[in-house]
Amino acid sequence: MAKLPTFTFAKNSIPANGILAVVMPLDGKLPPLVKAMTCSKQLERAMSVDSFSGKLGSMLTLVAPEGGLDKVLLIGCGKPSDLTEADCFKVGGKIFAAVGSSSAVTVLTEVGLKSNVLSAVDIANIAAGAKLRAYKFDGYFTKGREADKKPKKVAKFKVGCDELAPTKKAWARIDGVSDGVNVARQLVNEPPNTLGPVEFAKEAMKLKKLGAKVQVLGVAEMKKLGMGALLGVSQGSATDRQARMAIIQWDGGKKGEKPLGFVGKGVVFDTGGISLKPGGGMEDMKGDMGGAAAVTGLMHALAARKAKINAVGIIGLVENMPDANAQRPGDIVTSMSGQTIEIINTDAEGRLVLADALWYCQKRFKPKFMINLATLTGAVLVALGKENAGIFSNNDELADNLFKAGQITDEKVWRLPLSDAYDKIIDSKNADMKNSGGRYAGSITAAQFLQRFVNDVPWVHIDVAGMAMGSKTNEYNQSWGSGYGVRLLDKLVSEFYE
Repeated sequence: MAKLPTFTFAKNSIPANGILAVVMPLDGKLPPLVKAMTCSKQLERAMSVDSFSGKLGSMLTLVAPEGGLDKVLLIGCGKPSDLTEADCFKVGGKIFAAVGSSSAVTVLTEVGLKSNVLSAVDIANIAAGAKLRAYKFDGYFTKGREADKKPKKVAKFKVGCDELAPTKKAWARIDGVSDGVNVARQLVNEPPNTLGPVEFAKEAMKLKKLGAKVQVLGVAEMKKLGMGALLGVSQGSATDRQARMAIIQWDGGKKGEKPLGFVGKGVVFDTGGISLKPGGGMEDMKGDMGGAAAVTGLMHALAARKAKINAVGIIGLVENMPDANAQRPGDIVTSMSGQTIEIINTDAEGRLVLADALWYCQKRFKPKFMINLATLTGAVLVALGKENAGIFSNNDELADNLFKAGQITDEKVWRLPLSDAYDKIIDSKNADMKNSGGRYAGSITAAQFLQRFVNDVPWVHIDVAGMAMGSKTNEYNQSWGSGYGVRLLDKLVSEFYE
């Protein structure tokens, strides 16, 4: 991961050099500090010529202004009272994208004529947007590609504010969440030869440094627990790339209080197994562990910001390969729940991993709810594109809260149906169920399969195909691995359960 700038906070002031970025309100009037600068007349003329009014997302650049600065950037934030969290992230991302190769950037947030019109949380979110934009996956370029791999060389990113203490407090929280997003991005971006199940489990172990408890189960332990569904997926893997399950606990709430449960699909590479995928685009299947990456990033965020809840993250880590030992279409496996599954398509493997992980979660931890994330079906992309993740739930309140969290963070979700009629599609003539219901309603039948392993625990399945990897880029995300789900679930926790 590229080295990120150092973010600091101080009282609003004008720097002697470098770049000054000024967050401007819709009225388009220079704040008092800028009005007193030598270049204020230049700025006002440039604003007039460019019709700059401070509209959200608008930008004006003055190069080599009078007074010694390299540049002055004006970035519109619209009406501060109307700013959303996502708006602030976008403002911060635009600032970072515009700073070029300057080693020092100062952001002035003295908006309008009144002090602290931007809240402390707004300012922290602007800084977080800049930090997320600063992320770059560039560790595999050689020295011969040095010019290509170098990120924006911003070493110091100073954010000005009128109310220092509350802004620093807000930053302490959001900074941990931003780090969690970048953890998830990095995991998804890593090539599959360097991030197998064993290496992923080691990454999860690093959360011990933040105070989390981490346990890793190996093949022998999972066999003893009866996880035939998960282990069936990894039968074709090499001996040094065997399945793992990582259990990450954060105990920040009351002792003995039931935890919130988060479960992630971690297929570190998916060939489709014997039901082999087409070769074109298969390299993207390194991202088939986006659900597990999001859970790992979320647990990092909760631990880093010392969330006042108990939570457990469970990630099933496997590789789906077409070895001579790989499971076949027609095989019947027995899950940890005791239910039997006929394998119709070995490329419908993620639900097998989740079946045992969900069962393990509820049996061991008896959580308040379970939310699983998985790049589970291409069908959800056909239905929703890259605008929303699909969600399926047995609990209206939990689904509604997740929808609201998505609206706040702009990591949006849309609920799709479950019913007995869809459930019958995955009945098998040879076992309790089959792992694929065929072409129609593919996302729904996959969710119906998972529902058979949650009993009465409040549950949501989030199908993040198209969101966790190869998603739409925006002002604060230019990464193939987006880290989708970390901010969404952290917001769900903080708004409704913490």
